[in-house]
Amino acid sequence: MSGQISTTGPMLASPRCGAKTRAGGACRAPAVRGKRRCRMHGGAKGSGAPRANRNARKHGLFTGDAIAERKQVRALLGEARQLLKGMRFRP
Repeated sequence: MSGQISTTGPMLASPRCGAKTRAGGACRAPAVRGKRRCRMHGGAKGSGAPRANRNARKHGLFTGDAIAERKQVRALLGEARQLLKGMRFRP
């Protein structure tokens, strides 16, 4: 090196982001100070889901009642299919 001082040592020694990329490998960006992810994978301030995952409860699609109702509908449809399969239509 011709008189230049290398300042990349601390950057290269910093912990890396633990996120998985679309290609399946690990993200090689440095993690945000005090966090385990880089700024692009959730380490930035204000990123990520809110505490207690309030977004998941917004529509009620995954409440116990909704899941039980869908199970009943599927069972009823299965019974109807079996009934129709047992009935042979002959002119």
